[in-house]
Amino acid sequence: MRIDIHSELLDGGRLLPLVEDFYTIQGEGFHAGKPAYFIRLGGCDVGCSWCDAKYTWNPKLYPPVRIETIVERVASCAAQAVVITGGEPLLYPLGALTEALHANGLRIFLETSGSHPFSGSFDWVCLSPKRRRPPLAEVCARAHELKVIVESEADFEWAEQHAARTAPECLLYLQPEWSVAERMMPLIVEYAKAAPRWNVSIQTHKYMHIP
Repeated sequence: MRIDIHSELLDGGRLLPLVEDFYTIQGEGFHAGKPAYFIRLGGCDVGCSWCDAKYTWNPKLYPPVRIETIVERVASCAAQAVVITGGEPLLYPLGALTEALHANGLRIFLETSGSHPFSGSFDWVCLSPKRRRPPLAEVCARAHELKVIVESEADFEWAEQHAARTAPECLLYLQPEWSVAERMMPLIVEYAKAAPRWNVSIQTHKYMHIP
């Protein structure tokens, strides 16, 4: 899927296609269980068949919102951390948004497939590589956390290939694709036990019935 981004309409990243924003509990990965404000941007050209946010793929459905409006909403609650997610947020220049959020004393986390050039300033980068558009080297180098979605046994090799592209201190996670979690979880557990640098992640927010 091709996404056409007209940068002049985004005012250098001061306008962004906002799908939704909300204060919740981070459900997966290293920061699972911690309160965080989610900023979900529209647009994704990766197109995973099992994606649970397909409604975000077409950015034309979401009129651009000024970043000042987004930051005001974040600042109106008790959030100390912000997760910028999508869609694929690196489709857009994120420098202006992250600068404004940092100016309000917030920690900023990025969730990305790494398929587009890096932008913005982040305290934590979670890289979740996808086969249809593998991550760029510049994003792999910045990852604090590698979270690989495991849909089949072949994904363990895919996980190792991308672990080799990240820094030695990058934390490694295997997470079952939700629809096959019951079948894949025993395999993930045994894999992590045999290769203990890997951790297991689950989508706890789906068990808690929160966004």
